[in-house]
Amino acid sequence: MDIRRIQVEVAQAATYFAVVEAHPTADGGVYVKALLQTPMKNSYIATITFPNYPNQMPKVWITKPVLPNSRHRYNDGTICYLHPNMWNPGRHDLTFVLKRAAKWLNKYEVWRSNGRWPGAELMH
Repeated sequence: MDIRRIQVEVAQAATYFAVVEAHPTADGGVYVKALLQTPMKNSYIATITFPNYPNQMPKVWITKPVLPNSRHRYNDGTICYLHPNMWNPGRHDLTFVLKRAAKWLNKYEVWRSNGRWPGAELMH
């Protein structure tokens, strides 16, 4: 985990999102909490962890409110904001991850309201 890169990316993400906070983990790592708000004015807390970062894409959980089971989530409860094969550590960063998580939340709210997930879907 490249903690220095994550610290820089947290500062950059804070220019796009009102609340982005880094927190230490017990094993010397770091995780991030961010507040995301949808066009429907619903607020969500996303928790992001960084296994093998930047070579592996971060994992994103929506921790508040707790979401019922939905489409496009992995067995561990993380959201599928990007197909793992598409992760590019040279192009993608925390701001990208948070933007994709916000997009996922918008699609989630549409799905909750009409039962259809908007946009393209890839099997994984």
